[in-house]
Amino acid sequence: MRSINLTELPEKYVGAVNKELQGTVEEVTYKVSNYINDNRQLVTNRNIDNSEAGREIVTGDTLMKKCNVYLPAGYDPSDKTVKYNVLYLLHGVGGDQFEWLRGSGKVNDRFIICNIFDNLIVNGDMEPLIIVFPNGRSAYDWMDSSFNSEGTNMLGFYYFDYELRHDLMPFIESNYNTYADITDTSPEAIKYNRTRRAIAGLSMGGMQALNLIVGGYRHDSTLFTGTDSPWDNGLDKTVLALGMIDLFDYVGAFSNAPTSSDGKTLGSSLSSCTHKLQLLYTTCGSEDGIANNSFLNSTDQLIHEAGNHLANYYQILIKDGYHDFKVWNNGAYNFSRLAFSDCNDQIMSNVVKKTL
Repeated sequence: MRSINLTELPEKYVGAVNKELQGTVEEVTYKVSNYINDNRQLVTNRNIDNSEAGREIVTGDTLMKKCNVYLPAGYDPSDKTVKYNVLYLLHGVGGDQFEWLRGSGKVNDRFIICNIFDNLIVNGDMEPLIIVFPNGRSAYDWMDSSFNSEGTNMLGFYYFDYELRHDLMPFIESNYNTYADITDTSPEAIKYNRTRRAIAGLSMGGMQALNLIVGGYRHDSTLFTGTDSPWDNGLDKTVLALGMIDLFDYVGAFSNAPTSSDGKTLGSSLSSCTHKLQLLYTTCGSEDGIANNSFLNSTDQLIHEAGNHLANYYQILIKDGYHDFKVWNNGAYNFSRLAFSDCNDQIMSNVVKKTL
């Protein structure tokens, strides 16, 4: 992986680039066959065992969900010769598919996150790419953004991996000009495709990036688990998710939420994978009273447990940072500059711990 100078987000990257160099955002609808229903069962059209999911498996109707997609300037859907990497950005517990877009507002009448990626591309920090902003609640009531530990909308956060793998990613890779093709399951294709996908999230989305992609625990309401919540938020862990390292080579967790699994668990999951993770980028604000403990807990012992299955690990503390978009936009900026920069496995691990 190439060496870059990690910095604070440059002020000029917040502003808009020339109009002809600006990417576009479209809201699209896709079918979902893997989600939590109103009986807290996992609806699926796949052969998934009850013990793996930690709950009853049933068949059910297809949902129609929406996500937002950023397309870089010059994207031509009819030109199949030009392919793109894909980055998935996950939102927080009270957010939705618009949180990354609307969360930090606009400059020059454009969403700041779009300005950041426009500037990254224009300045040669990264190749043009497609960015997907999903709604991370895989539940029949996915539009309910309330915080309710007993709600199925909350439970849906911990089962988003099934929707991501079986519904959203196939939709994106069949409808957009992506390098990756999830329908090709040959060993060679799996090895290649994962180097063309990245995923990161803020807060609850950061938890999802760790627990569901790297491999940590699912959670449910203590009303149904019959146990106590270690965080006093009405949630406790249930079963270990399988992880999705077979699909992603670059993972970022920004101010990951309290239910993030500990570093020993995450590192053990990585060490058991067939594939090596090229990049794990974690960041948090030094004054973040919500996520600072979970940030430290999820990184403790992770490197040791992962062994040679983690090539590049970044632990970045943002001085005087809080649980807000100053930290998260900085995370998106630096993570994106690092991702996709090297598709070759490294023998030695690279560890960077830094305060910005």
